[in-house]
Amino acid sequence: MSSNPQLENIEKAFYSDGYRFGMKVVEAGMEKSALFSALKEMYGAVDSFIESLLEFANRQGQLISCKKGCEWCCHQPVFAMDYELAYLNQFIQKNMSRRGLTEINKRANEKQKKLDALEKEDLLNSKYPCPLLKDGSCLAYEARPMACRIYLSIDVTTCLSFYKIPEDKTNYPALLDFPMRAGRMMSEGFKAALKTNRVVTKEYRIEEKLCS
Repeated sequence: MSSNPQLENIEKAFYSDGYRFGMKVVEAGMEKSALFSALKEMYGAVDSFIESLLEFANRQGQLISCKKGCEWCCHQPVFAMDYELAYLNQFIQKNMSRRGLTEINKRANEKQKKLDALEKEDLLNSKYPCPLLKDGSCLAYEARPMACRIYLSIDVTTCLSFYKIPEDKTNYPALLDFPMRAGRMMSEGFKAALKTNRVVTKEYRIEEKLCS
């Protein structure tokens, strides 16, 4: 957490919200329907927060570069919790055709093979398209993991540079810090609630679970 008392209190509030969503799952006996419902509710909460934040930023003349068709961030490794990827897979299975599922699975396998051959630092700096990326848009945008939702840039040129020159360790996208902090704390609270029921959670790259 931050050493700023005011920011710490805000982070604690997001953690508490995540914990509350997670406890709904625990109290429902860890049923899959309850898990997916709680995740959807948590995603909706963080989306609403970000929307309000962006509206405020816009009024202050601070524009956000992220928009449909801008896909630079969709070429780097994205990590998500196993339950998030279960939710994502359910959405894909429900909304994609058999042919679409086959194409996603093929792209996921191809990306996994490429990344599995890399050492950690090279993997984290790799730039291969997400299996769910098509024509500049996410095929499962509504069900995208928390990591995708809180990744917001204020300068697209920094994203493009990060994409084109991954070997430059001093170059990073100009990201908004507050949404990332909020989303991470909410996710930590959610995980903490599940752990009260001795649920062991694990993090994966997206393509690892799209291959299953």
